[in-house]
Amino acid sequence: MQTVYKQYIKTQVCEIFIQMKKVLFLILTLFAIQTIKGQTNFNSSLFNFQSSLSPKREVRAVWLTTIGGLDWPHSYAQSPTSITKQKKELQVILDQLKLAGINTVLFQTRIRGTVVYSSDYEPWDGCLSGTPNKSPGYDALGFAIEECHKRGMEIQAWIVTIPMGKWNQEGCKNLRNRYPSLLKRIGEEGFMDMENPQTAQYLANICGEITSKYDIDGIHLDYIRYPETWNIKVLKETGRNHITNIVKAISSKVYGLKPWVKMSCSPIGKFNDLSRYWSHGWNAYHKVCQDAQLWLKDNLMDELYPMMYFKGNQFYPFAIDWSENNYGKTIAPGLGIYFMDPKEKNWSLETITQELNVLRQYHLGNAYFRSKFFTDNLKGLYFFVANNYNRYPALIPAITWRHSIAPTAPQAINIDKVNGKISWSGAKDNSNAPYLLYNIYADSKSPVDINNPGNLVQTRLKEESATIPNNNKLFYAVTAMDRYGNESNAIQEKKHSVYTSKAPLLWLKTNDNSILLSQDIQYTSSFVAIETLQGTPLYTRSIKDNQVNIKGIPQGEYVLKTINKHNKGSLIGYFRITQ
Repeated sequence: MQTVYKQYIKTQVCEIFIQMKKVLFLILTLFAIQTIKGQTNFNSSLFNFQSSLSPKREVRAVWLTTIGGLDWPHSYAQSPTSITKQKKELQVILDQLKLAGINTVLFQTRIRGTVVYSSDYEPWDGCLSGTPNKSPGYDALGFAIEECHKRGMEIQAWIVTIPMGKWNQEGCKNLRNRYPSLLKRIGEEGFMDMENPQTAQYLANICGEITSKYDIDGIHLDYIRYPETWNIKVLKETGRNHITNIVKAISSKVYGLKPWVKMSCSPIGKFNDLSRYWSHGWNAYHKVCQDAQLWLKDNLMDELYPMMYFKGNQFYPFAIDWSENNYGKTIAPGLGIYFMDPKEKNWSLETITQELNVLRQYHLGNAYFRSKFFTDNLKGLYFFVANNYNRYPALIPAITWRHSIAPTAPQAINIDKVNGKISWSGAKDNSNAPYLLYNIYADSKSPVDINNPGNLVQTRLKEESATIPNNNKLFYAVTAMDRYGNESNAIQEKKHSVYTSKAPLLWLKTNDNSILLSQDIQYTSSFVAIETLQGTPLYTRSIKDNQVNIKGIPQGEYVLKTINKHNKGSLIGYFRITQ
């Protein structure tokens, strides 16, 4: 968390306090209700303040696009120095995503018959080295996986399945030379032939290669459908069978290798026409033969990320339809945040925040297309998500239909609050995956409530130890979690354990709206950070006349730290808001 915090402060601190709390949840709620009230079976009486609370389990994803370096990379890897620079670019992006509560990265791995790893089937894409079919000098996919896992995030390999790009470009030429019957040409573009049974096996081999070689968390299929420019001559039911056969082949390959690896895809955002709402001729089921709801029902998919780049009546009823037909699986609609760009459709921030609130009410996750529009804080969206919508971390829903027996909890815990160390041991994995992950919780009360996401300190740790804040007011608990997402009971810190601290806690004076800092100290920074007792950054505020405005911060206990030019936070003290 410290690494994330430092990077965030470095890139965003100068404006965060201006943007935070710009949009109140109550106003967004009323707008959302007004937008769809009377237009669907939406029950506005259920849409209350609970919808703004962070659930403990929720998919919060982003598509990270590598084609043309749209999201990453923004420089080429052509020397040791430039490799380091390219890697650092990705680390900065992941730090920002982590701080905003993102827990799933959909990382574009197969682009247009080209890839970002060393493959036996397809050439390197040129986005990394600047030259098609040339290695960047390091394993980009392996690096991305390692960095996501360091931050407690899952990463799925995003596979663009059917489009192959320009007919004479590297991806098409490579496949044409090896398997000419797998390609069809439409104008200047090449596409894999969905109606050729060998296409399913070829794509399954690529996904199997990734699953075998890498510690990936999921395979994410994109464009797994008929192209809109394809003249579909077969019956639509036959067309749907062709696409489903490809999905079956890939799922069978992946699950056969590592059954804990998730299968997901991004179907067209509107599944089909609804009884009261027309899809305007653009839907998954009929238009492009994409029977995504069947894939959920038949356990071919664990998650769906419908591309719901719409608003109003083209969004809300169709989002509810996905929720009502999820077959117990996870749905995380993709939001077209790029439409907020004035160069696109200039959507307002409220358009997206309203959609987010409704998705949460219907127990749906969310995904942002695409990463750069999100981390660039387009119209304040990043700050809204980081400071309000995703105030606390979330675990990813477990895929219990694949395995449901939780691990045995850790049997021993050791806590050194003076030196900020915690370790544990003795958990037992009851799955067939190679290792366990661990979640740490902390609270000022004992036993620690592990159902409260506000108590999550660190998630998806692979090691059996971690650093913790030097704070003897907190109690700790640790759970084990298998690769399927099943979480054990917690081992709790004993309530009456006695620890010594290096110095007594300094409680700061407050009035109704401000923290009153000592007049005897001259602070070198104009900003301070406000964190939870567990160490999660929540707000950045300015210092004015040795006072810090805390208006609007909920009741509770918090930590106040300085922010200096080296991006390091020194403890000022603790404060309590009682009403």
